[in-house]
Amino acid sequence: MRNLNENTITQAVINRNEGTQNERLKEIMVSLVQHLHSFAREVELTEKEWEVGIKFLTDVGQICSEKRQEFILLSDTLGLSTLVIAQNHRKPEGCTEATVFGPFYVSNAPELALGANMSEGVKGTPWFVSGTVKSIDGKIISNAKVEVWQSDDDGFYDVQKDGLDHFEGRAIFNTNEKGEYHFETILPDAYPIPHDGPVGKMLQALNRHPWRPAHLHFMITAKGYERLVTHVFKENSEYLDSDAVFGVRSSLVSEWVQHENGQDPYGNRHNTPFSTLQFNFVLNPIVETKK
Repeated sequence: MRNLNENTITQAVINRNEGTQNERLKEIMVSLVQHLHSFAREVELTEKEWEVGIKFLTDVGQICSEKRQEFILLSDTLGLSTLVIAQNHRKPEGCTEATVFGPFYVSNAPELALGANMSEGVKGTPWFVSGTVKSIDGKIISNAKVEVWQSDDDGFYDVQKDGLDHFEGRAIFNTNEKGEYHFETILPDAYPIPHDGPVGKMLQALNRHPWRPAHLHFMITAKGYERLVTHVFKENSEYLDSDAVFGVRSSLVSEWVQHENGQDPYGNRHNTPFSTLQFNFVLNPIVETKK
């Protein structure tokens, strides 16, 4: 293996990796090496271009922190996240579709009672969200864990705010015996993904915008069912057809009903505008395969 050239290097690398005992790792690495080398040959990659590529990946890693995941943004904006999700979450027709996870989820959000306001004290238009969680066969799913998170009406998540020592716009709810969930929050708006870093520079170079349409994140888990990670998007929101992270599905676009004033779903009178959303989720049962 001393006199390798552009025609023999690919197989040499594959042969060098043959010693792994992990068959899945071997399969992935063979394909990765083949595709990477084919890419370099196809575009006739120069040394200078590869130096720029290495610096870009280095910058992506260096900007990552507990509050920022630039590699998720990179995966999202290249459509890779959507591809991986789509091929790993093929569901029967009628199940709620999955979409991108996003970089702003946190695992220790507060658990609140149904009906609670998860954006207490945050400025914005009051928003009342409700719906059900059921199985594809219509079975009610009680005690499903419904994790919800969103931006504020300025487009920022709580984890993006310096000095904030409490959660805003995120919570965990559990469905009742009828499979129902309901809570209060504020209307989020369209917002740009963080674009002050290397991914933002990439989008600018590609003449692409960084904006996402208005949406609400959900992650729903229940015993015996596949986990669902999804969004609900605002009908007629700007950027539905040009979402920077390719996350929109037609089935996830819903009307966010505007009310100029009147009685909210909890019986309280509003003399100012508020909105409501009713969205039902349908989960796919886990099918156990026989060994």
